[in-house]
Amino acid sequence: MTRSWCARLAERLAKGCSGRSAFLALTLIYFLLVAACFGSLAGEGELSLGRNPVRNLLRTAVEFARPSFVDVWLGNPEFAYRSDDGTLLRVENRRTVELEYLAGLAGATWTTIRIATLGSLLGAVLALPLAVLTARNLAAPGQLAWLAKATLDVARSIHTLVFGLVLVGIVGLGPTAGILAIALHSMGSYGKLFAESIETLDIASIDAVRSVGAGPVQVFFNAIWPAVLPQFVSSHLYIWEFNIRDSTILGIIGAGGLGLLITEAISLFQWGRLATVLIVVVLLVASFDAISRRIRLALL
Repeated sequence: MTRSWCARLAERLAKGCSGRSAFLALTLIYFLLVAACFGSLAGEGELSLGRNPVRNLLRTAVEFARPSFVDVWLGNPEFAYRSDDGTLLRVENRRTVELEYLAGLAGATWTTIRIATLGSLLGAVLALPLAVLTARNLAAPGQLAWLAKATLDVARSIHTLVFGLVLVGIVGLGPTAGILAIALHSMGSYGKLFAESIETLDIASIDAVRSVGAGPVQVFFNAIWPAVLPQFVSSHLYIWEFNIRDSTILGIIGAGGLGLLITEAISLFQWGRLATVLIVVVLLVASFDAISRRIRLALL
């Protein structure tokens, strides 16, 4: 009895040492990778901060500190544009110009919301049957389960921006490319979360519905769907919130929305207008995050 107890204790100690050794080895490999990344970039001269980084930072910060929307109240009503030799080119009312810009900003915000909303919904609809096939406790046919999982893995691995670049070449510029890009990437995330929710179900309740002769569709709507609906809604809100942020970038590739205004502001070095757009992005994401958090707490 004593020998057996000692043997078990020695085995546990050996496993513990093995686990710690593996952790230390992985930690060493990680730091070696960090050192290799830093050393190679430094050796290639790719870590330069450019000329006068402090001056450039201060100048940009000063321009950011005065968002362009304040011109609605404080703008010069007779702002003069002159050439290098002092020749008057044109005079404009900065207050009127900024009001028109804010109207366009409101339209771009609405476009971003539409892209994220429709893309998220389409992604959820496409992911649902694939999640049912990949859930291990539902025992779907092996080949179908493997194909569904591979589809979700590929969709999750490819960034939304890459999908967007490809789709712009297929369907052209505009929100349609953004909606499809959001949907294809989100499908992978939705499928993983939906499948994990289904796998947490008690298989006995599913078997009970099957035992009375229910078909696959009846099993899904009577035993699976009511049980996982709160988790599905919570997952949908989480990914929808993420897609609100993601869709602001799609305008860079021509999908429209706030990303287009961000690109224009950066290309023209209009940091005041960029600050205005970023304030709208932060307020939009924060508002949606607060609303979705309340809904998730109410459901769960």
